[in-house]
Amino acid sequence: MKRLLHILFATLLMLAVGCSGDDARKSILKVYNWADYIDEELLTEFEDWYYEQTGEEVEVVYQLFDINEIMLAKIERGKEDFDVACPSEYIIERMLKNDLLLPINKDFGSTPNYLGNVSPFIKDVFDKIDGGGKNANDYAVGYMWGTTGFLYNTKYVTRDEASTWSSLWNPKFDKKLLIKDAFRDVYSPLLIYANQERIKAGEVTMDELMHDSSDESIAVVEALLKQAKPFVAGWEADFGKEIMTKEKAWLNLSWSGDAAWAIEEATAVDVSLDYVVPEEGSIVWFDGWVIPKYAKNVKAASYFINFMCMPENAIRNMDEIGYVSVIGTPDVMEYMSESAVEAGVEMASDLTYFFGEDADSVVINPVMYPDRKVIERCVMMHDSGARTEAMLAMWSRVKGDNLNNWMVIVILLSVGFLIVVGVVRKLKKRRQRRRRW
Repeated sequence: MKRLLHILFATLLMLAVGCSGDDARKSILKVYNWADYIDEELLTEFEDWYYEQTGEEVEVVYQLFDINEIMLAKIERGKEDFDVACPSEYIIERMLKNDLLLPINKDFGSTPNYLGNVSPFIKDVFDKIDGGGKNANDYAVGYMWGTTGFLYNTKYVTRDEASTWSSLWNPKFDKKLLIKDAFRDVYSPLLIYANQERIKAGEVTMDELMHDSSDESIAVVEALLKQAKPFVAGWEADFGKEIMTKEKAWLNLSWSGDAAWAIEEATAVDVSLDYVVPEEGSIVWFDGWVIPKYAKNVKAASYFINFMCMPENAIRNMDEIGYVSVIGTPDVMEYMSESAVEAGVEMASDLTYFFGEDADSVVINPVMYPDRKVIERCVMMHDSGARTEAMLAMWSRVKGDNLNNWMVIVILLSVGFLIVVGVVRKLKKRRQRRRRW
């Protein structure tokens, strides 16, 4: 319902703007983002902050998307005038190659430039984005990041079992296995798994594999997925974490952000979940803010991105959505470490890659902030360009239709559960925020 209200409001507002001309449009900032991916109170606060900084009024119109390619199509083909969007790294790569992005103006006058708060690790990774001669750091600023691995129930799955991608075809997990319905996030780690010997022999690097969408490689991954398919209870985009907390599934190929959310919620109902990145290697993914080519309010868009890089706003977003911000300042590290200690985390991690040389032994949530050794076996995905259709065709062949009746019932129950949990979480976060700020 909340999302429908957002869409209805945005539609009415855009109709009104269309009738009043370009001048009215310049007082509106259209933000296009993933669902449940921001503390929405910050949107109103940005309006006030922007007026304080510039003396200009702006109204945020917040719209949502669920799939990178849908967002891209609206901008590329529909030429929709979103001012700020939040695509993933491979889409940023494609948008740069197709000349769909504007450079971000980093001159904010008397307003502090918070873009420097982004971790050098994130900037280094963005340097590796193939922008067709353009440096991604000039056109994009990171927002959230994480890894892909296994969320697992410790009662039924050992850490050793979850530490290898071969668990996908372990009969022990028959109809207890969930796989993220995101073809790139599944294709990429399985391609790494399938090429373990070549990687060890120095014949190919993981980064080179991330550019490989040949028919031969697609066939290899397809064979592995078909081997796993008989054991799959469902291909999930969002409901997996709720099903795991209910112990209806034991093993979930998942994103670290979803895993962190599920582990916290499961603890409240005495279910023990954990997360691990398999030893063979996996992917580290990123979402970032960009200003699309057809933006109408470029100034407010740049200020919005700057606003999101303020450490206190990064912390609020992490508190709200459970994913990890790219902001790597000492106060963020201190806050996240204190939160981890309060939650009972004892193990220290080497986070020098993210927070700097003083972060060699930080007690912090290892699901959200992986140890350096984990990051060293992860790699960033790249755009497959014209080969995307071939990969999608493979994905469709593999999935077919194996969503059984009990899973449909569980999904419906999970939707209700998610609504209740969402309300409770928002109330809890607001109480915590009042105590902390």
